[in-house]
Amino acid sequence: MGDPHRVGVVGLGVISRAYLDTLANHPAVDIVAVADLDASRSAATAAGLPGAEAVSVERLLDRPDVQTVLNLTIPAAHAEISLGAIDAGKHVYVEKPLAATLPDGRATVERAAAAGVRVGCAPDTVLGTGTQTARAAIDGGLIGRPLSASAVMVTPGHERWHPHPDFYYAPGGGPLLDMGPYYISALVHLLGPVRAVHGAASRLRPERVIGSGPRLGQRVPVLVDTHVTGVLEHADGALSTLTTSFDGVATTAAPIEVHGETGTLAVPDPNYFDGEVRLFALGGAEWQVVPPGAGYVDGSRGVGLIDAVTAGGRRPPRAGGDVALHVLDTMTALLRSAAEGRRIELTTAVERPPLVPLTPAEQWRAYRA
Repeated sequence: MGDPHRVGVVGLGVISRAYLDTLANHPAVDIVAVADLDASRSAATAAGLPGAEAVSVERLLDRPDVQTVLNLTIPAAHAEISLGAIDAGKHVYVEKPLAATLPDGRATVERAAAAGVRVGCAPDTVLGTGTQTARAAIDGGLIGRPLSASAVMVTPGHERWHPHPDFYYAPGGGPLLDMGPYYISALVHLLGPVRAVHGAASRLRPERVIGSGPRLGQRVPVLVDTHVTGVLEHADGALSTLTTSFDGVATTAAPIEVHGETGTLAVPDPNYFDGEVRLFALGGAEWQVVPPGAGYVDGSRGVGLIDAVTAGGRRPPRAGGDVALHVLDTMTALLRSAAEGRRIELTTAVERPPLVPLTPAEQWRAYRA
């Protein structure tokens, strides 16, 4: 047990509130500085965090008292901020995706390794009781040998609710790079790494209309594919089918289903920490609920950073840069496959992170550095 791990936060947009709600009063973390391109936003955020100072991005990266930079910028800026932090000798935890391109993601992980610092990356939702209970069920043999899975994310698009949705439709955005990390990370936890992909994609609308906020009614150009689907070949031979779309109104499909020789698991939405895991066993008459058996109970965004800070040298972070790079490799390979019309083999491999034991909320919220 030591002093709290000192964190500086770069990027104070919509998602930052969820992280700050988790981290602001956690005994393992001390938020000492915040930075945003909007200085007034930085000042307002710092005013609500005792001991935190509003500073420029450059000053935050230079501060000797910042041990980890929590990078919550837009995807196009992820690599620049992460690499700047790494070059300053700081650990990084970055919002998903790890970077907008595979070369930038690879540079982030490789430069961190050379500098002797850690990289962590969202999503940490897959460390909650939903995905982790499903993984424990698979590892425990409840469906026999896993053979296949499906993962589906369909939404009309984030312009309906986000006041500044431009980056969702710019390079580094789109449904796959935005939402795919949740589903692919979950599939890696459930079935292991991916070795190759086959993809298809479309972009059938040239612009989107902002549905809320001060820019209501403004049009945003669409510069990326908005419906991406494909097949993931896992290293053990299982096949997953994946659909991510900003082009559908609704779906009745389960977020994730895993099919095995003796049963099927319905897995809750990996965009959330919890949810009901259900099992239909071969020869059974109906779906059965699997009680929570693993994961951080009542998890919230930022628990992946707490997991990394409190891991020390005993184990790698469960929401680590190696998993994030593999997920980025999977996503960019899918887009390449769609563009080139052929099967693409991945260039990365990864070990499944350690299972999260069933950890009550009061326990992980009391973890110390």
